[in-house]
Amino acid sequence: MSPTEDYLLDFHQRFTGATSAAFAHLPAQSKSVEYASSYHVLASLVDDSSAARVVVDLGCGDGYLLKLLADRDLRSSRLIGVDMSQHELDAARKRLPDNVSLLRERAQSLSIKTGTIDIVLSHMAIMLMGDADQVVAEVRRILRPGGVFAAIVGREFLLGEAMNTLMEVFRPIARDNLAPLAFGDRRTHDEAGWRELFGSAFNALTFEDVDVPWQTTPDALWHSLLETYDIDRLPDEARDELRTRLLAEFVRLVQADGAIHTGFGLRLIRAHAG
Repeated sequence: MSPTEDYLLDFHQRFTGATSAAFAHLPAQSKSVEYASSYHVLASLVDDSSAARVVVDLGCGDGYLLKLLADRDLRSSRLIGVDMSQHELDAARKRLPDNVSLLRERAQSLSIKTGTIDIVLSHMAIMLMGDADQVVAEVRRILRPGGVFAAIVGREFLLGEAMNTLMEVFRPIARDNLAPLAFGDRRTHDEAGWRELFGSAFNALTFEDVDVPWQTTPDALWHSLLETYDIDRLPDEARDELRTRLLAEFVRLVQADGAIHTGFGLRLIRAHAG
């Protein structure tokens, strides 16, 4: 385990289900389609045809996406969730039917047999994984030729002025108080990097912006930030300073309706195994 993986395991023990808590209740939208949430964006890519399929959720967390699929009673389909956090998998097991398989494994070394998977999905997980080349190689290995990979990944942490405000306050505090810790691969920050990662092993690589608008209050926005990695990693005194300064600045962003208009900027990636 790397230091980043050790931290992620600790975080997801303390904040099990944090990802679904942040995203499951917020509608998402692309340029042409509105969805109940960013999880529903991925769920919509698994159709209801009668063809047998095996679907893997890579970095499945507490099983929210798998539950969406299981509730649809997809005929002849098999669902598999993979996560390295036992605490997340325990939460997933409680919400999922027994016929959904759950594997405690790292994405860099999967026990799934070669060429046996039809669809690999991943929601806000793959961009955090180290040794990204090996992760992509494992995804390609388990997919059958022509199989589908689709992921929701981060694009812009907060939409609108809230992002500028956060960074202006956070950066000097982080510079003085936050130890370096790398999450994922720099190539996952933009489309060019994703194209380099997927290389010639995948065809028809496409990208689509997905926005998750959120109208919230300064207090609610701050509490959501407490369950993000870098703010969680701050020493208590630095986190208290950040809270005081951010809340003062967030008040300036409140609109006439009493809310801050922000949200999360995400990216949908789709590709077919060559």
